[in-house]
Amino acid sequence: MRAWTLDDFGFENLHLKQVPTPVAGAHELLVKVSAVSLNYRDKALVEGIYAPEKMPKGLIPVADFAGVVAAVGEGVTAFGVGERVTSHFYSTWEDGPWLPEYADHQLGGPLGGGLTEYQVLGENAVVPTPAGLTDEQAATLPIAALTPWFAMREYGNIGAGDTVLVQGTGGVSIFAIQIAAALGARVIVTSSSDEKLTRARKLGATDTINYRTTPDWATAALELTDGAGVDLVLDVVGGEGIRDSIRAARGGGMVAVVGFLNGQSTTLDLMDVIWHQTRIQGIAVGHRRSFHDLVRFLEDHHIHPVIDTVYDFPDAHAAYDQLAAGAFGKIVIQVA
Repeated sequence: MRAWTLDDFGFENLHLKQVPTPVAGAHELLVKVSAVSLNYRDKALVEGIYAPEKMPKGLIPVADFAGVVAAVGEGVTAFGVGERVTSHFYSTWEDGPWLPEYADHQLGGPLGGGLTEYQVLGENAVVPTPAGLTDEQAATLPIAALTPWFAMREYGNIGAGDTVLVQGTGGVSIFAIQIAAALGARVIVTSSSDEKLTRARKLGATDTINYRTTPDWATAALELTDGAGVDLVLDVVGGEGIRDSIRAARGGGMVAVVGFLNGQSTTLDLMDVIWHQTRIQGIAVGHRRSFHDLVRFLEDHHIHPVIDTVYDFPDAHAAYDQLAAGAFGKIVIQVA
């Protein structure tokens, strides 16, 4: 089969090769991959800035994918050949609180990912693909949709009357807008592009802030909420910007740290944290039970993923370049 393998860190070391097709073992599925979607994590991993100590040489990257069961191993009862399935990022996190060992079972590194024609997954490491979605659409769900859902429902209890601030219009952010709007929340979106902000309003954003023309977006968010602040900030930027997210949050509000576009470290004014009584919550995607809940919610509310561009399998490098340049929604690579 054909697979992209990462022979060392750096995009110059990401190569399309012929490799042996894997075989499903006991309680495993052999999945014929239809499509994958890219997350910033996938780019950072290739560049060697995402847990490099965990990544084996020759890794098949990309965490999120969907496909069709091509064969089943001994003892499999949950799925049969021909059924459509979507990968679950933390393959062993089924429910309950986070445990550190789950980090060793991430798809797309350190476990093999979806940028290949076939991949083996445990029968408990997938969810049924929603009937109303194509495989290309389903491939966008495991990280980009589950992350904001987990932040809003498992930690934030967001609902009607609450206010959510979403940074940017990438994959996670677009899903956050759609989900928060469907939950009945007020949705404030920041971006450097007025055109993207206009498109965000069509997806459910109620207020928008162009942070290029209004650099102090935290003060702008406070003004929009009559000084009260927002219930939840979905922070995809990280770095020193966390301080502005804290300023934008209401007293006792939550900053959900889901990304690190501007860096993996920050300095904080602890008095801001104390006076705001801010809850800073790291979000490591979510567990499989919550993924099932998300799928039902998307179906009930007729939410469809927003896909920016679909690339062919040999054009993976171009897909990564588009991700780096910025996208409105998700970048997808068609495999089958």
